[in-house]
Amino acid sequence: MIEPILLAAAPIGTHRGGQALSNASGFFFARDERLFLVTSRHVLRDDASQHLPDRLTIDVHTDPDNMAECAGFSVPLYRQGNPLWRQGGDRAGDVDVAAIELDRDALPEGTPMQAFTPAHLVADLDAVEVGTPLLIVGFPLGFGDEWHHLPVARQAIVASSFGLRFQGKGYFLTDARTHRGSSGAPVVMRAAPAAGRPQALPWLLLGIHSARLDMGGRDLGADEALGLNCAWYADILMTLTEA
Repeated sequence: MIEPILLAAAPIGTHRGGQALSNASGFFFARDERLFLVTSRHVLRDDASQHLPDRLTIDVHTDPDNMAECAGFSVPLYRQGNPLWRQGGDRAGDVDVAAIELDRDALPEGTPMQAFTPAHLVADLDAVEVGTPLLIVGFPLGFGDEWHHLPVARQAIVASSFGLRFQGKGYFLTDARTHRGSSGAPVVMRAAPAAGRPQALPWLLLGIHSARLDMGGRDLGADEALGLNCAWYADILMTLTEA
C-alpha cells in the first residue's frame, strides 16, 4: 500500500546537453484532460546563478505492482529557442512557480501516478490558521527512496497569516527544516472529506515550496538560521494551466 501523496511528487533532474546540473522536486497537476509538471521557476532558469538547463528528467513508475520498476522521462524545455513552460507574475513581481505540460500519450501505459486538480486548491484562505500542520513532500538534496523512486515528507507548519500575502508577496511562510533540492515540492495539508474532491488524494494543495528565508544581517557566528521558508500560493496554477 503506497500512500497516494507519494505518487503525486516527482524527482527532477536538470540537464544542459549531456551534463547533469542539479536536482529538484516537482509534482503533477491535472486540469481537464491536460497534465502538467509543476516546480519552482528557478529550477528551469535562474539567470543570477547562470543555471540554464535545456531539459528535465523525471522518474516515472511503470508497474503498479512493483514500485522498483521505473523509467526515465525526458522533458524538453525549449522548442526552436522558445520556452515551453508557463510562469506567472503579479503586482509584486515574478512568481517563483512554473508549469510545463506533459504529453500523456508519451508516458508509459499504466503509470501509477497521482495528480492534484483544481479541487485540491483552497477556496477560503481564512480557513487555514497559523500553526496548521503541513507536509512538504519532495527530494531534499536529491534524497528519497532510491529503490522505489519515492519522495520523503518533512513536517512543517504555517508560520505566517495564510490569508495575508507575506510582505505583499505572493507567498506565505512555513516553519520546517528544508534543504536544496526541495524547490518545487508541494506543500500540503490533510483534507477533510468534501464533495467534488477526489478522495484518492485526500490532501489540500496550499503552496509550492521555493526557498529558505533568512535575515541578510544575521551574525553567522552568533545567530542560527531562521528555519523559515517561502511557499508560493498554489492558486497561481489556475492561471498557469489555462487553455
